[in-house]
Amino acid sequence: MFKILLIVLILLTAVLIAGAYWLAGFTMTGKRQTLDEAMTWQSAHYDTSFYESLEKKDYLVKGEGDYELHVQFLKNPVPSEKYVILSHGYTDNRIGDLKYLKVYLDLGFNCIIYDLRGHGLNAPDITTYGILEAKDLLKLIEDTRARYPQLESLGLHGESLGAATTVTCLQYRPEVDFAVADCGFSDIENVLRGAYKSVKAPSFLFDLADLGARLRYRYSLKDMRPVDALENNEIPVLFLHGAADSFILPENSKRMYERTKGYKELYYLEGAEHAVSVLRQPEAYARYVCEFLRAIGQISKEG
Repeated sequence: MFKILLIVLILLTAVLIAGAYWLAGFTMTGKRQTLDEAMTWQSAHYDTSFYESLEKKDYLVKGEGDYELHVQFLKNPVPSEKYVILSHGYTDNRIGDLKYLKVYLDLGFNCIIYDLRGHGLNAPDITTYGILEAKDLLKLIEDTRARYPQLESLGLHGESLGAATTVTCLQYRPEVDFAVADCGFSDIENVLRGAYKSVKAPSFLFDLADLGARLRYRYSLKDMRPVDALENNEIPVLFLHGAADSFILPENSKRMYERTKGYKELYYLEGAEHAVSVLRQPEAYARYVCEFLRAIGQISKEG
């Protein structure tokens, strides 16, 4: 009887570990869009024709551990030494940032878009929900300042995972003048537990996924907490969130807003679901960004 119980215990443990490994892989290496797939979605939802006429330059930047990031510089038609780096969301790629370009181009910024680790044209890799991605972004910030030595202003803008990346990067005190975080999560745990609950799956699956992440990738999902980067942050941050976002709840931005030490603003965009605030409320979105940048002296009163 003891041998039978031992065998059952071993089998259950094996099943548990296998499940943990699978959940971790599903959570951290989900299917990502190609650039063409992303462009098809973007073009179906708004006019992307302006993108083709922009002067572009593609290059590679070495991120954390010499991981290569595919980067694209988009020159403002009006000469400017103001720059903004935009970070896209999970499973998307740099094409997903196009919907924000006109906001910044109209305000006189050159735009830098790039594929986050494991996305777009980059080599396959896990997503650490801000941990490695923030270190990659820090390298891109350093490269941007070196590549464009006449630079007068540099800001960050992120959507969802890109917002988490942007916020997490602030703990390293990057040499940037502002950050805009759109529909970011304060911690990935509340998002994943909420996702399990929404499909009537037990929330302990998060703990199983966390175990798998620790065993398989040597990272803990419970450590993926952008909000913790804001405790002593003094870089001005604008938090934006769709009021109807049921995936990453608006409370995530509120928690980050409350935690950050320096100048901050928070706005909810009515009727906007996840990652589409700029499409649902384009005029309000552009106004919030403009007024924020004006308040912190990044654009003139007439800008």
